[in-house]
Amino acid sequence: MRPPLLLLLFGLLPRADGRGELRAFVVAHSHMDVGWVYTVQESMHAYAANVYTSVVEELVKGKQRKFIAVEQEFFRLWWDAVATDTYKQQVHQLLQEGQLEFVIGGQVMHDEAVTLIDDQILQLTEGHGFLYETFGIRPQFSWHVDPFGASATTPTLFALAGFNAHLISRIDYDLKADMQKNKKLQFVWQGSPSLSEGQEIFTHVMDQYSYCTPSHIPFSNRSGFYWNGIAAFPDPPKDGVYPNMSLPVTDTNIHLYAQTMVANIKERAAWFRTSDVLWPWGCDKQFFNASVQYSNMDLLLDYINKHSDEFGVTVQYATVGDYFQAVYSRNLTWEIRDSQDFLPYSTEPFQAWTGFYTSRSTLKGIARKASSLLYAGESFFAQYVRKHPASSICKCGALKQLQSLRWAVSEVQHHDGITGTESPKVKDMYMNNLMYGMFNVKKLMASIIFDMNNAKKNGEVYSSVYVKDSGIPGATDVDHYVVVYNPLAWNITTFVAVSVSHLAMSVYDELGHPVPAQVQISAESHSTYDLYILVAISGLSYRKYNVKPLNGKQSAFIGRSVKYKRKDITRADQQSRQLLPVVNNCYQVLFDQNTNLMHSITERETNQTVQLTQEFLEYHVNGDVMKGPISDNYLFAPNASAVPVSKAVGLEVVSGNLMTEIRQYFYSNVTSQDYIYAVYTRMYTVPEGYDGKLLCHRIEQEYSVGPLELNREAVLRTSTNLNTRQLLYTDSNGYQIQKRPFKAYVNNTVARNYYPMVQTAYIEDDTTRLMLLAERAHGVSSQGNGQVEVMLHRRLWNNLQWDLNYSLTLNDSSVVRPVIWLILGTKAVTNILYRTSGLALEHRPVVMFGALSGDKPKPPRRLQQNSAHGSPVTVPPNLHLQTLSIPGWRYSSNHAEQVHSIRMGKRKQGDADFSRVLLRIRHLYEVGEDPVLSQPVMVNLKSLLKGLGSVMVVEERSLTGTWDVNTLKRWKWKTAQYPSKGLSNSTEASENCIVTVHPKEIRTFFVYFQGQ
Repeated sequence: MRPPLLLLLFGLLPRADGRGELRAFVVAHSHMDVGWVYTVQESMHAYAANVYTSVVEELVKGKQRKFIAVEQEFFRLWWDAVATDTYKQQVHQLLQEGQLEFVIGGQVMHDEAVTLIDDQILQLTEGHGFLYETFGIRPQFSWHVDPFGASATTPTLFALAGFNAHLISRIDYDLKADMQKNKKLQFVWQGSPSLSEGQEIFTHVMDQYSYCTPSHIPFSNRSGFYWNGIAAFPDPPKDGVYPNMSLPVTDTNIHLYAQTMVANIKERAAWFRTSDVLWPWGCDKQFFNASVQYSNMDLLLDYINKHSDEFGVTVQYATVGDYFQAVYSRNLTWEIRDSQDFLPYSTEPFQAWTGFYTSRSTLKGIARKASSLLYAGESFFAQYVRKHPASSICKCGALKQLQSLRWAVSEVQHHDGITGTESPKVKDMYMNNLMYGMFNVKKLMASIIFDMNNAKKNGEVYSSVYVKDSGIPGATDVDHYVVVYNPLAWNITTFVAVSVSHLAMSVYDELGHPVPAQVQISAESHSTYDLYILVAISGLSYRKYNVKPLNGKQSAFIGRSVKYKRKDITRADQQSRQLLPVVNNCYQVLFDQNTNLMHSITERETNQTVQLTQEFLEYHVNGDVMKGPISDNYLFAPNASAVPVSKAVGLEVVSGNLMTEIRQYFYSNVTSQDYIYAVYTRMYTVPEGYDGKLLCHRIEQEYSVGPLELNREAVLRTSTNLNTRQLLYTDSNGYQIQKRPFKAYVNNTVARNYYPMVQTAYIEDDTTRLMLLAERAHGVSSQGNGQVEVMLHRRLWNNLQWDLNYSLTLNDSSVVRPVIWLILGTKAVTNILYRTSGLALEHRPVVMFGALSGDKPKPPRRLQQNSAHGSPVTVPPNLHLQTLSIPGWRYSSNHAEQVHSIRMGKRKQGDADFSRVLLRIRHLYEVGEDPVLSQPVMVNLKSLLKGLGSVMVVEERSLTGTWDVNTLKRWKWKTAQYPSKGLSNSTEASENCIVTVHPKEIRTFFVYFQGQ
């Protein structure tokens, strides 16, 4: 509710065109990493709880004092477990007075390079829901001061969430110096080419001092402006004396302090266009003793203001909102930046922060698996609640199970979480929280299946999410069911893999009809078999398959294995090349029998052949700081070009009627016993009567990499004869594509040409494109014409004291098993396939196992598909149902009502609200990308959701749900393109539940059904 008040205040200020006396906005803040070196619990104990307790106490003592609060995870832990009723009341008061401001408002300050858009939105929504429900406030400014590089997706998300300005800091050192010199650190950013000015946002890049107060002061050997010193772990010191406390402000040094501060303000002012100077006061883990902080700064600010004529500067405590409001009211015309991002990020010539794109690959994989399971669990639960109002499952308990995973997935998006840049104990914290949340959601999904099938209580439904190792036990007197849920709002035809203990198996659907399946010996263990079941499932629906050990005529196809002799690739005979073909309806892949390596792929529809080989290489890196640049969790600093790792390759081909699996094992020499690298390549043949378009057009690869030797970084390089001019394309957070031309640098060219691949990367020539789709983030690069290489794993150790002190060396001895799908074809064909395929990889079906012993199943009562959920939920192929969930928030969607009930202390306690369904729909294509798929789409929400009941009311909301879009008026900043300043309202109203979704839009709705 604050902007009108601010506008009045600023109306009284002189409206100089930017220059004149300098005004410094002193923004008190504490940068609180949600995990990094210390766990969340350790941080809460050592300093984080004290930050909020002491800041609230101090703000109440001085009306002029202000503070910004950022990460909601810490604030919520304080609010729920530490804050007394008095503190809570004071927080409400401070927010109303504008002394305390929440910025960003997400659970964490998310990483921008390796996170998926869905998870960025989740963590933002999670924090915003709490803030709006508790305080009726909606953050309007960002403070992305620490992520390592800036993505172009983030400004779009913040615009969609209703923000008025965005703030970033870490961009390439040479670029920042240039922008600083030319006063170009502020601009209007149009992060999305398709949404362009509709979702543009004013963006401020912090100057070279970034978010910390300049610590050097000429008159003392201690840091300056950090009067509370540095946080101490594990326990706060009993006597309150912390290391490195700045000299207290006294009559004798106040002038020196003032000179130092004013000099810094003036230095910074020269880099910006207006006379408003943002002066961040704080750093990592600050303000745990806010009393000593404010009592010293009060004296200093008063002194400077009393002598403002002499200094030419006035100073004031401020929030980020105060600063941006001042800049906005200057009414200047700003330059527009297009959708180019600020990645990768380097801090010095040999410090390219491109290693973290791959660091801790296992954590990156689990984080995405958890996100995908949460996505499935949310829609599964939402449908269940809608259709089974009188269910036997406790809805509040179920919501708690979902919330535990929402919290864990949000937490790991922190910029020292999924990035892999944390200490081992913090990595364990993230993993444990993710595993606990996943266990809860699997349990919830299993109990829902149980309830809906009215199983006898001795039947078990135990759940495993597309993991082969927890398959069907060997007992033969029990009927086993495989329950498969498709979490996507499209009809999906795919294979699910289940471990079984017999080779002779049969699979039947709900009506007792046989289902195509193939069983073969597992690559991992010679005592188990992999059963691949062909499933065809409608959108947001599940099916039950009966798996029986049986030697009947209807048993599954058996995959037959042929092992080829290990080949010495260093001495391969180039003359007499023998090629082994593997063929399905879409591709012919040839393997060279002299080397056992892939040779070429032919796309059968166009008969286009691309020469294509794959090999594993390793970059050797230095771990000794005395000998040169090092690689660590963050940085990638290769000594030289990558070195091939294997001299010999073994080959096994397992072929059956539905699938062929090519297993390649890479050995360091011809006689080695063990391999460190393996590739399992799968190609599918889909029988008549099934829609096999997506299945047929992908070549699935699963890799096994590790354990690596120390100071090695492992890449898979795919080399083709496509003339790509070394141009690479990578996705930005799974939302849009960035063009990545190869750039030559004086130093460190290899590492500075690495980019994050969150979901997609591709290379192409004039006619043909090779796409790679991933289920976790990797670093990716094109180091040669026609090449694309993906970094799969890193294992590092160095002797940099800072890294050692914080346990930040990456001695990761694990084996990683990432999956990448390859798609090859014309640009037109790959355009149609890759969006749906990428999401099909991200959201593979959830597989649960159930044993119903004793009674044989009765003849099915109308047990068709979707018996669980009535009619399926399906959207056209260019749309994605991004969210269908029951958030449980208790707030009113009417803002005036919500604020009133909070002020009156009537905020509803008690049960969550199960009547409000959160729906998001995203358009997957850019304007002009495809003649058909780039068109706007009309969606009738009533008919889309008819399976969930009769839609009564639809409200369109901002991205995180806290604004009614009709009342959301964002600041419109003046640009040469749009010379008038004002407020922008960028949505078209949805008439009677019919909405038109335009390219790249993400539309968010609250949906209410009849009978609630």
